Amino acid sequence: MIIEDKQAGTAPTMTTEQYGIELILDLHGCDASTFTRASIAEYFEQLCDLIDMEREDLHFWDDVGRPEEDRQTSPHTQGTSAVQFILTSSIVIHALDQMGAVYINMFSCKQFDPKAAEQFSVDWFGAGDCSARFIDRI
Repeated sequence: MIIEDKQAGTAPTMTTEQYGIELILDLHGCDASTFTRASIAEYFEQLCDLIDMEREDLHFWDDVGRPEEDRQTSPHTQGTSAVQFILTSSIVIHALDQMGAVYINMFSCKQFDPKAAEQFSVDWFGAGDCSARFIDRI
């Protein structure tokens, strides 16, 4: 079941039939200066505090330290990707420099407030547009 009720003011309540919940955000018109490793690491730290998630390992994939000839140049691949493992699953981000876009998946078997996570993400990356989808995982 996909829930796309962006007007709802309260966080959904998990039921015993659910395994978890996932928030999928597509952010466009973002401030690419926020696409650095330092900024993304700080984003994860503050986001996890906000939605009450316990952070575990953080891993980055990008062109840092790669020879010039091996770096990504396509708009769909040039940028920084990261996985912030959390005690109850993970948060994955793909920040694409040339597109000014950020794609985020937040999955947890612990309940969190998707509206708060969405607004925080929009504000952090300075997004001009956001598409959000909230999915019950069963």
